[in-house]
Amino acid sequence: MKYEKLSKDILELIGGKENVNSVFHCVTRLRFKLKDESIAKTEEIKNLDGVVTVMKSGGQYQVVIGNHVPDVYAAVLEVGGLSGVSENASNSDEKVGLGAKFIDMISGVFTPILGVLAATGMLKGFAALILALHWVEATSGTYSLLNIAGDGLFNFLPIFLGYTAMKKFGGTPFIGMAIAAALVHPGLTSLSAGKPLYTLFKGTLFQSDIHVTFLGIPVILMSYASSVIPIVLSAFFAVKVEKGFKKVIPDVVKAFLVPFLTIMVMVPLTFLLIGPIATWAGSLLGAATVWIYQLSPIVAGLILGGFWQVFVMFGLHWGLVPIAMNNISTLHFDPILATTVMVCFAQIGAVLGVILKTKNKQVKSLGFSAFISGIFGVTEPAIYGVTLPLKKPFIMSCIGGGVGGAIIGATAGKLWMFGGMGVFVIPAFIKPGAALDMSFWGVIISLVVSFVVGFILTYLFGFKEAASKEETKVETKVEVKKEDGPVEVVSPIKGEIVPLSEVKDQVFSSEAMGKGVAINPSEGKVFSPVNGEVTIMFKTKHAIGLTSEDGAQILIHVGMDTVELDGKHFTAHVNQGDIVKAGDLLVEFDVEAIKAAGYQVVTPIVVTNTPDYQEIKVLQAGQVDKNEKLLVLV
Repeated sequence: MKYEKLSKDILELIGGKENVNSVFHCVTRLRFKLKDESIAKTEEIKNLDGVVTVMKSGGQYQVVIGNHVPDVYAAVLEVGGLSGVSENASNSDEKVGLGAKFIDMISGVFTPILGVLAATGMLKGFAALILALHWVEATSGTYSLLNIAGDGLFNFLPIFLGYTAMKKFGGTPFIGMAIAAALVHPGLTSLSAGKPLYTLFKGTLFQSDIHVTFLGIPVILMSYASSVIPIVLSAFFAVKVEKGFKKVIPDVVKAFLVPFLTIMVMVPLTFLLIGPIATWAGSLLGAATVWIYQLSPIVAGLILGGFWQVFVMFGLHWGLVPIAMNNISTLHFDPILATTVMVCFAQIGAVLGVILKTKNKQVKSLGFSAFISGIFGVTEPAIYGVTLPLKKPFIMSCIGGGVGGAIIGATAGKLWMFGGMGVFVIPAFIKPGAALDMSFWGVIISLVVSFVVGFILTYLFGFKEAASKEETKVETKVEVKKEDGPVEVVSPIKGEIVPLSEVKDQVFSSEAMGKGVAINPSEGKVFSPVNGEVTIMFKTKHAIGLTSEDGAQILIHVGMDTVELDGKHFTAHVNQGDIVKAGDLLVEFDVEAIKAAGYQVVTPIVVTNTPDYQEIKVLQAGQVDKNEKLLVLV
């Protein structure tokens, strides 16, 4: 299994599968609900090879993986013996705020279907595109079948949401599907045919013709195809009803009697009360959001486009996703998310600015891959790997996104369906059966302008190589010399050379902390490998960080997991901030006592600012003595 090791490492560092309430994934992230987030080793997870970063938001512990997250998710389930979103995932005792609970609920209901919803939206958008370009006729079988393939899921969306909502709320998913299937049953059409029996709420916004009754109670028949809010609310109450029946029905008949009674109660209740109220609420919500948007579409686009990436980072975008889905269901279009979808091009514009200006080969390499994935709307590698660490390029991409959103608002761009991301979302701006108008071309202009603004601002103002280097270095009292020649590092320890790849710690062996070498010490003394300053002296004295006069940042980590000794068997001879010369004694440690305590003493020596160098050469093999030349940094 390709991602077996990464999956095992992630599960181990989050506290084991016993600490997992549930796990699912979106386009780029593993989204865990943990019983206790405090025991997860976040920094170590961030340093795993294959992990972009870790985010905590909305009661979720999010491990950002990238495009291949479905494969890693499958490996996590297999390695951990997990089943994805568990039935009691929402019953965690973790105390979170109402906002976090709402975000968690929304993401749990909608995330499982977003991938296939985007795929079918792309199909429908493609059908609309070839029709607008007059490649096919509206009456052709080609167009009809493509449109049906794209429209099928959205038309029967309540059935899919019935499954995910029941599962999220802790009920039986197929009960939710059965309730939803009743809402979209084709037989409902014939019930509303003919002359109504009478009219309710005549002369008001809620005027409704009554064609049928249930036990004498009037049934307000509505179209629930493509609806969102009714089935989610129905599933919420269905879980309560199901759990109530489970408590009183004997086990011997529970398997069929609980679903029977739950469906018998919830289907009429949904048609009589929940469905109409939820539909009216959805219509009012759609009208309200459009009214607010129309107060100033340009300002709305500027704000939503400018802050969208920040919303996504903290999971706040989930508050807008159901609004957009509801708008498409009730209004048949959405102007809200429409202003945000070109932000990815502002992000890759900023990435291109970094690529062209940086001299750092590692940043260039990461930038190229992030640029390609960003074209298709997956921007996490760009954000967390390139622009956000450099700070200003991320800000410039937000400015570009704001400008692009304002253009879409000014040209009345609308999403007529849920499409893909990046370039794949473009056809979603074509109204089915309509020609390409200015609202569509405004999106193309927004794409170009967002990209250009992100690129130019980053290239001219948002990124300076020297400044970015200084931002990543620990401030030091040593005057750093600006020399292009190689930097020599001598051995701080006497012992046997061990390749870094053989160190039994993923953080070091993967070179996540930087390149270098390890030494299995034959004596318990650590000497300074450079002339410079002690910039880090851990209180546990097991690790020392130094910055040389040439700007090299060296980390010496004595042993594996020796931080747990809490300083026992270690003696420090220098303090943080001291100026030292190569060969000065830094720390003494008792090799045998540490081994007796059950810890390895193999000691990595790594260059933590590795990206500042083209090459780091290891000069020794076998035995090495203190003060012998160990590394050369080119």
